[in-house]
Amino acid sequence: MRKLLRFLAILVAALVLAVSLGTLVPRPLWPAAAAGEGIRHILVLKNPIHTDIAIPVDDEVRRRFRFLADAGLPSDAPEVRYLVFGWGGRAFYLETPTWSQLKALPAFKALTLDASVMHVAVAGNIPEPHPDVAGFDVGEDRFAALLDFIEASFQEGPNGPIVIDNAAYSNFDRFYEANGPFNALIGCNTWTAAALRTAGLRTGWWNPLPVSLGLSMRLYN
Repeated sequence: MRKLLRFLAILVAALVLAVSLGTLVPRPLWPAAAAGEGIRHILVLKNPIHTDIAIPVDDEVRRRFRFLADAGLPSDAPEVRYLVFGWGGRAFYLETPTWSQLKALPAFKALTLDASVMHVAVAGNIPEPHPDVAGFDVGEDRFAALLDFIEASFQEGPNGPIVIDNAAYSNFDRFYEANGPFNALIGCNTWTAAALRTAGLRTGWWNPLPVSLGLSMRLYN
């Protein structure tokens, strides 16, 4: 028992150290050269375990993600102001629309290994400031790179991104097959961090939790 407790204490200490260093060590280490005026305002949305990226829509963005409207998502509605993108574990994402519906198997897969999916929702105005919303201005070229990153996260079939039939929380969101495996070390928040780095922002070196990602973003941007 004493050896087990010692092992658990070492494991917890190692995890705390890894998360701390992953937050405090910036990635990239040095700020990138300025790439133009910050004319696109993107948002990072968070809850206790997950982060999403909200992209402001215009005609060009709607055309680029036309496949969303083709799948029945009302992305063309005039009241839509943002497309909200998130990447996550298939079982947990699809089977846990609310905390009250949490099940053991999806949680286990989220902590071990699972396939990934993209979740896309439409949103109207998102108020700022808000404790769960962080806004960042990026240049037009960085914004285009961010859209490339998001688009590349969708798994492509013969007819484009593969929508998952009968998988949605409401009429205002859809799920798609995604690229890459999901696990506790490379999860939804590390995807968000990688996307933000593509947009020219700095994150922590490893950000598995929303709180560590948010802290690193405040420190280095």
